[in-house]
Amino acid sequence: MEKRSKKVIKKRNWAFIVYPESIKEDWIGELQLTGLPFAISPLHDADCNPDGEVKKAHYHVIVCYSGPTSYSVVKRLTDSLGATAPQALEQVIGYYRYLTHKDNPEKAQYDEADIVRGNGFNILDYSDLKASEKEKIKKDLQILIKERSLLEYCDLMDILLESGTDEQYSVASNNTYFFDKYLTSLRNKVKEMKG
Repeated sequence: MEKRSKKVIKKRNWAFIVYPESIKEDWIGELQLTGLPFAISPLHDADCNPDGEVKKAHYHVIVCYSGPTSYSVVKRLTDSLGATAPQALEQVIGYYRYLTHKDNPEKAQYDEADIVRGNGFNILDYSDLKASEKEKIKKDLQILIKERSLLEYCDLMDILLESGTDEQYSVASNNTYFFDKYLTSLRNKVKEMKG
């Protein structure tokens, strides 16, 4: 009988699930020590099965290697953490959006601000925003500037650094001229109104 050779899967990007009751206490710290860029979903504690029963609370995790890495290497990591077996990711952006069920309105929704990122993980490294998405973000940032009565570019960037999304920060930092001119115009308008 001929032996079948098992195909070795090698991918850069992997995902796995973590159940709070079976994971090591400092699993995020251990993940940080690996140096691998990672993203952790908010705790999925409102997901339901098709019959309406609430699923066991869990986290979804993305880890990204610098080069193709075999399943067995990633499995050693997940085993050491007490996580589930890893799954290779074809597309990081799609799974990242799943961390909050962004494209699944029929599922429980979670806040993107609660995603934990480590070791330099930036979703923009895995996806280019479409022109229409960039324009929408620019408009949203312009509304933010007006609502908060911001007059300085540094204030905008500080707010986005602390509580904005990676996409918002990227759009603002790559459109410095637009936002600087807009804020300068607002400052001049405020001076004229006071003068």
